[in-house]
Amino acid sequence: MGRSLDSRILALALARMVDAIANSFLIVVLPLYIGSQIVSLPAFVGSAVSLGVVKFAVTPELLIGIVLSLFAFLNSLSQPFTGALSDKTGRRKVFLLTGLALVAVGSAGYIFFTDYVSILLMRGLQGIGAAFTIPVTVALVNELSAKDERGGNFGLFNTFRLLGFGVGPLVAGVVVVAGPYTAFDVAISGFEAAFLVAVAGAVSSFALIALLIEDPERPGTEAAEDISIAIRNRDGSGLDPVFALSIATIVMTLSLAIFAPLANLINARLDQGPFLFAAQFGATVLANVVFQYPLGMLSDRYGRRPFLLGGFVLLLPTTLAQGFVLSSLSMVLARFLQGVAVAAVFAPSLALAGDLAKGGQSGSTLSLLTMGFGLGVAFGTLSSGILVGFGFAVPFVVATALGAVGLVLVYTQVGETVDESVSAPTAGD
Repeated sequence: MGRSLDSRILALALARMVDAIANSFLIVVLPLYIGSQIVSLPAFVGSAVSLGVVKFAVTPELLIGIVLSLFAFLNSLSQPFTGALSDKTGRRKVFLLTGLALVAVGSAGYIFFTDYVSILLMRGLQGIGAAFTIPVTVALVNELSAKDERGGNFGLFNTFRLLGFGVGPLVAGVVVVAGPYTAFDVAISGFEAAFLVAVAGAVSSFALIALLIEDPERPGTEAAEDISIAIRNRDGSGLDPVFALSIATIVMTLSLAIFAPLANLINARLDQGPFLFAAQFGATVLANVVFQYPLGMLSDRYGRRPFLLGGFVLLLPTTLAQGFVLSSLSMVLARFLQGVAVAAVFAPSLALAGDLAKGGQSGSTLSLLTMGFGLGVAFGTLSSGILVGFGFAVPFVVATALGAVGLVLVYTQVGETVDESVSAPTAGD
């Protein structure tokens, strides 16, 4: 099957990779930064909180989870609106540049503010910025792709994006540990250097978009009119397949996101340093880098559904194992195999949603999946800090149970779109 690579997709992928390096720096650095003595934490840390019959302690891990989840909540919940607005206006480039500017400002803010509330505000600003960029980039990839190349193009795009996420944590661990630095007789701590790298990444991505991307020409008739979220299928039987995929995406991403807030506990449990934790975090991303593109291309040929189901089947044991392994190497292996599972799901699910998107509604349709990805991060990072109070393995056990729900949803609610002999429902109807 011959393939032709659109240079605009490659440009989007490169820009997203640079931005991903910057953001993944923060995913690794912020938990370490908040857990250090540099950041002033609220006075109520260590106190107990009761929510009905549930009682838990306010720990640094919980505060870390709140910071990470705020980004994800603001990012994901805003995406249907920014995606639909970009559909209506067709101004993709303006949305991308605005979002990247907000991310850069937030990264710079960490250098100047060292109290917990300010860090929370900076991360929230970055969440809003990400909401302007993510649905627009995937909409562009979808609109620039033929149906028989869509899975491969999404796989390529995600490969570059995740390559940035994979490289970022590894470099971040080195940058933090190797500090402090001196530049022009100015002392720069390891944390400050990491934040400067994040700023540079956002600015570089801004420059790539400004120079290489133009808004595609679209007929006025392609503007999205109905931006409501379809929950039930058009014939009334079961859920809309894109909505079902968005729920499955939430639980899949939750399984990944519970790891980062537990950085300090994992390091203590496995008797390891920040670099090994960064390697474990990056192992999942590395697997995505290796497998996402080929699996996306295979989904163009053999269908989306086999990869979706196989990915969820592999997700369950690899998530559960992380709550019980007792060596750093075993954790790296579990995380890598979990990444293979995610690679089998992510590109085919975006391609399937793109197959079902109506003309001119790529942003609003695909934003359901990108929103699901963000919500999974939000719920995962927030719940991880709470659930770990009941035992180290509890967050991983709960995530595995939710992953089983995702598997059932995909099996029962999501049909095939590649085989034209299969009648697939239309998203949004």
